[in-house]
Amino acid sequence: MRKVFILSGAGLSAESGIPTFRDSGGWWEKYDVMQVCSVQGWQENRALVTRFYNERRAELKQKEPNAAHHAIAKLQERFGERIWNLTQNVDDLLEKAGCQKVIHLHGTLRDLRCEACGHVWDIGYRAQREDERCPACAAASVRHNIVMFGEPAPAYRYIKRAVDESALFIAIGTSGDVIDIVMLASDFSHSILVDPKRKMYVTSFGSHERYIDEYFETYLQKRAAEAAAELEERVTAFLSR
Repeated sequence: MRKVFILSGAGLSAESGIPTFRDSGGWWEKYDVMQVCSVQGWQENRALVTRFYNERRAELKQKEPNAAHHAIAKLQERFGERIWNLTQNVDDLLEKAGCQKVIHLHGTLRDLRCEACGHVWDIGYRAQREDERCPACAAASVRHNIVMFGEPAPAYRYIKRAVDESALFIAIGTSGDVIDIVMLASDFSHSILVDPKRKMYVTSFGSHERYIDEYFETYLQKRAAEAAAELEERVTAFLSR
């Protein structure tokens, strides 16, 4: 049974008004990444990190999914388990669009996690309270449910499964800076890249090779929402063969 592995990044939600991290105007121009998104920053100033994620959570309430989120939701509705839906995004726009199964590789903004027992629970869009306690064990050691720099990402185990089970790989709105999409694409005979900006592939040794899109079978040089209809058609045709 043919399956499709869809890996999405910040570019998927950018057209919904959620800033990317690395692009011009992104979060890293406003905040020191090591202060708000690293284990070291969390250990040094928990209040600052908590405030940062409280603000992001509150902003998320007003955001709505765009055509690309809806396209992925339609594909999942039609093809079910034949779509691997993995995202690096911590927002809930795929869920808002109707996706029933989303694997969040870097965590979820709406959730909190207990550092004592590991329980994860949804608090919606409200702020984490100073006296927040775990509903499972009553511990006070509560934190955001976002993977920080310097700690493992347990959900990465799904990447190998998605690669092993799929015949088509789609990278949409991801720069490849965190997850090497060129290495993933090399495992597939069929692959699609959706990204409006061409970018050079930089090896682990720091050398520049070809453009990233040259490693993919198909390149849609469009923003995610602009490519939504064509992407949906291509995947439908691929899985209908």
